Amino acid sequence: MGTGDAPQGWRVLLRSSEIGVVFLASVIGVFAGLIVLAMSFTTQLLHELVFGLSQGQRLSITTNIPPWRALVGPVLGGLAIGFASWLFFRRRKQPVDPIEANALHGGRMSLRDSVFVALQTIGSSGAGASVGLEAGYTQAASGLASHIGRRLRLRRADMRLMVGCAAGGAIGAAFDAPLTGAFYAFELILGSYSIAAFVPVMAATFMATVTHSLLAPSLLAVEVPPIGPIVVSDLPLVVMLGAACGLVGILVMRAAAFVEAGFRRSRIPTWLRPAFGGLVVGALAIWNPSVFSAGHGAINLYLGIDTSLLLLAAVLVAKALASSVSIGSGFRGGLFFASLLLGVLTGRLFIGVLSLAFPNLAGHETLFALVGMSSLAVSIVGGPMTMALLALEMTGDLKLTLAVVGAAGAASLVTRRLFGFSFATWRFHLRGESIRGAHDVGWMRDLTAGSMMRIEVPKIAADATIAEARLKYPPGSTNYLVAVGPGDAYVGMVPPGALYEPDPALGEEAAAEPAPRTVRHLLHHPDRMLLADMSVRDTLKLFDEAESEALPVVADRDSRRLVGILSEAHAIKRYSDEMSRRNRELTGD
Repeated sequence: MGTGDAPQGWRVLLRSSEIGVVFLASVIGVFAGLIVLAMSFTTQLLHELVFGLSQGQRLSITTNIPPWRALVGPVLGGLAIGFASWLFFRRRKQPVDPIEANALHGGRMSLRDSVFVALQTIGSSGAGASVGLEAGYTQAASGLASHIGRRLRLRRADMRLMVGCAAGGAIGAAFDAPLTGAFYAFELILGSYSIAAFVPVMAATFMATVTHSLLAPSLLAVEVPPIGPIVVSDLPLVVMLGAACGLVGILVMRAAAFVEAGFRRSRIPTWLRPAFGGLVVGALAIWNPSVFSAGHGAINLYLGIDTSLLLLAAVLVAKALASSVSIGSGFRGGLFFASLLLGVLTGRLFIGVLSLAFPNLAGHETLFALVGMSSLAVSIVGGPMTMALLALEMTGDLKLTLAVVGAAGAASLVTRRLFGFSFATWRFHLRGESIRGAHDVGWMRDLTAGSMMRIEVPKIAADATIAEARLKYPPGSTNYLVAVGPGDAYVGMVPPGALYEPDPALGEEAAAEPAPRTVRHLLHHPDRMLLADMSVRDTLKLFDEAESEALPVVADRDSRRLVGILSEAHAIKRYSDEMSRRNRELTGD
């Protein structure tokens, strides 16, 4: 086999062998672990350089940062990020993230864009912006997996799977939690769980976690204080906390969108906005460094610290404000890690307020902090099982995990009923996209009226006489007939049978003669037409509204130029065939 045949050989192996898919997923997992390690190391190095930290010191719990560094670091970082982003994207579309790639593009991502997003994320978090690295981890790993998949010319289902493996592996490596990474892939990147995908995804997250663990300790090494006994009487309060976290999560997501909209309405140039965001973050950090970066160290601090409710509330507001301003002003990053700290603070506040009225609840601070951590992350990020498994792998406590499942369910329900989006899908909504997750709906957009239509269209001039139409189209010669005007502009549909119906305006003796009317008198659906780029879902909806067996396909609504014709029966068949194929891919058949 020659070098040029190697990609085809690998493609055949991956198509025909489940072991080949698992092997590729494992390789991608190793790459994901290395990417997380490299990004984490570089970000920590930036923290040490920008803020004068000692080696290994956590930025969010360092209280001796000089005020000038706390202000100058985020501002200069914002200037650098803003200018670099403007320069890179001024003539390019915004990058596609793993969720959008799997929902709309069959797992296709740009490696170049993904690398730049990873660099943006490193720069943002390294300069102290209140964002997490998880967006950069998953973007870089998934972009690389997509690039490998394109080189091997993988089919759509395998491309989506590899993107999910990469993103799950990155999260698994970051938390030293392979199960968490796997269900992150299932719930957030693939949009579904299937037996066929289980082994590749687990192989990827396991290899990513092992790779990272062998070379460096866990990024989020949470030291959990004693939780204490969990009894049945705690469960109603746990569910209430989950609902409260849902409300807090909605407020944080709304705040980020509100700040972003405010910057868009302002006259501040796009490239200068992150510097203004950095100024706000730096000012808050002079008061409390917990607002800096993702807040890994602060999570450990507030899980076990004995402090006042007033301070907890103030840090919660400050962190939420810093995260909203960072995201809204143009820094690149995610809210996954930030939501964990916000959840810890919310849980501590919740149980602290209740303890004022019910002193017997004192001593449950760690339990409610951990439940709040997982629940708020469910509200903002999504993935109830992902967060439940994070609690399990972080603590090894099964009873805590069951409590988290109840709270996560409440947080998810409140968020879906009152808001309807996670943070990622909310941002898609703000851009005009209707997707609510990574479920593969892109094939519906690819299956357009233009791709399904017949190019050979039986047509006739609208001003032709019925006699001419009868001569051109004898009985039974066609099921559809389209009337056109000058420039092949669509005028209306003509039922072929109507050409041979007697004209009631003529006498009985002349009824058998060709009617002296034109085709224009027989037109149906003059304003019902399909556009070539109309999706199959919109196409079927228009058929239902028109109650027509066939409709014309036009280039655009202004010219109405006829380019093809599509029957409802053919559109339904193509839709059904594609649905069957996607279901087979999902089950691995």
